[in-house]
Parts: sequence; C-alpha cells; structure tokens
Amino acid sequence: MAGLLRLSELIDWINEKLGTFANVLILLACLISAGNAMVRYAFDMSSNGWLEIQWYMFACVVMFGASYTLKRNEHVRVDIVYLNLSERGQHWVDLLGTLFFLLPACILLGWLSWPFFMQSYSIGEISGNAGGLIRWPIKIVMPLGFALLALQGISEIIKKAAFLQGYVLVESTYERPTQ
Repeated sequence: MAGLLRLSELIDWINEKLGTFANVLILLACLISAGNAMVRYAFDMSSNGWLEIQWYMFACVVMFGASYTLKRNEHVRVDIVYLNLSERGQHWVDLLGTLFFLLPACILLGWLSWPFFMQSYSIGEISGNAGGLIRWPIKIVMPLGFALLALQGISEIIKKAAFLQGYVLVESTYERPTQ
C-alpha cells in the first residue's frame, strides 16, 4: 500500500501543477481578450489567431482543470444522498463511483477522442479562418485531459481504499455549494 500511496502523491502533484497552469491560462485568456478588443476598436485591426488562442486556452482549462477539481474534491455530487452518509459511507460512494462510472467514462471518451486528434495530426489540420492557428495541437488536449482525469481517479481510489483499510486519514471535507 505504501508504494500505491506514493504513486497517488505523484499523480496529485502533477494535477496540482496542471491546476495552477489552468488558473494562469484564465488570466492570460482575459488579458488576450481585453488586448484584442482594445486593438480592434482603437486601431480597427484584429486577428483570428488571437480569437482562436482564447478558445484553445479555454479547452486546456476545462480538460486539465477537471482532474484538478477531482483532486480538490470539488466535483458536483448528489448532496441529498451523499451528505446523509457517514464519512466511511461517503468514501465507499466515492470509491465505487470512481471505479464503475468515472474510469469507464474516461477510458471510453479518451479512446473515442484519440482518432479525432490523429486524423487532424495526419493531415496537418489548420484553421479555415484567415490568420487562424494550426488545429491538431489543441486536439490532443481531449485524450490527454481524459487520461489525466482517469489517473486522478486512480489516485482517489488508492486514497479511499487506504482510508477504508485504516492505513491513512484522508481529507475528504465536502462543502455543499451555497447557491
């Protein structure tokens, strides 16, 4: 179990760094958006490349942020059931949900998105817009994002199993959203 917990720590560290990267991308996307708007209105100039880089950044934020969000225990769940369970029961729900729902979904979606990337890469796909960007690099983000989410799921399974066997205490505080 000690080796698996070290693997879990490595996966958590990777996804923590990717979460920080996603946070930086949000700031950069805002700056690019503001700069592009100022140039467009002040100098009547614009570039499709600047618009496309914003949605590239957004795709990275969503796909890399998913594993970071799972690591931080911030994904949405059915509160009416989950919050009425004991801590041990919550860990069982998380473990079984990850094992039987999250991992199969990540594997399927990663597998289905791989040909989407490969086709784009093989033809050297570029944007159809004037001044647009090459498309294939952003398309690798989908299978990579699902792989990272699956890895974080494995990390969560390791931590939940270790907790249920009494090896470690796991920080599992879940705060119900206030909306």
